[in-house]
Amino acid sequence: MDNDDLHVGRILTRREILSLMGITGAAVLAACTAEGLPTTPPATGTAAPTGIPATSAATSPEAATAEATAAASEAASAATAAPVCVVRPELTEGPFFFDLGLDRSDIRTDAASGSEKAGRRLDLAVIVSGVDSNGCLPLEGAVVDVWQCDADGVYSGTGGASAESFLRGYQLTDAFGRAAFTTIYPGWYPGRSVHIHFKIRVPNGSNGNYEFTSQFFFDDDFSAKVYTEPPYDVRGTQNTLNSQDGIYGNRGSQLVLTPTETGEGLAAEFSIALDLTDTAVGAQD
Repeated sequence: MDNDDLHVGRILTRREILSLMGITGAAVLAACTAEGLPTTPPATGTAAPTGIPATSAATSPEAATAEATAAASEAASAATAAPVCVVRPELTEGPFFFDLGLDRSDIRTDAASGSEKAGRRLDLAVIVSGVDSNGCLPLEGAVVDVWQCDADGVYSGTGGASAESFLRGYQLTDAFGRAAFTTIYPGWYPGRSVHIHFKIRVPNGSNGNYEFTSQFFFDDDFSAKVYTEPPYDVRGTQNTLNSQDGIYGNRGSQLVLTPTETGEGLAAEFSIALDLTDTAVGAQD
């Protein structure tokens, strides 16, 4: 369990995303915020002028040149400042993914017995967008799977919990690209820092099914505070911090959740963009 398999995947730079969308230096991405997606349905993406205006009989060469220069300068400035979707790094699947077909938002219980896992409530929202030649837009109908260990560091479907299904489930993203889960703050186990596994699966037409797998992480100091509370406090101090975790070291800092306090527990939201032109599953760097 402590190996969590090998690193997989890649991350796109801003330049690669612009190239992917067929956009020159004079283009703007208008459907995405710097952190991911807007909270309201986005309008169709727009682009700044990409060429030099043609000179008409009514326009002098000097005026046409000045107009073209101004347009190019304005477009270049817009492109420099334009927010883009952030394609996060794909990491190892690790232990232990099972496709149990558990379509549910609240994943705290075992599907058979109904018993609920103890732990600090965590409401987790994953907001998914797709990046392709059409722009960066909310991705509706994507399957988002989430699975994690319990407060004792145990995964359902394994070992003594092999017949159980707690802390597993999937949701389809809505029109805003959003999938929401109610879970608990994960515990820890030897050799790994605190994390939650997730997978996003997208039917991609003639390109086949697109699949993206990665992990969410947490700030070490935040975890330490949570672990002073029951039921976590009986286990002692976690033995692996983010800086000591090999999976986190592969750009896991870009996948850190920042929970906030709510009346019922904690809440965290994370936006992620997928390169839907990449048909390889688990592509190597």
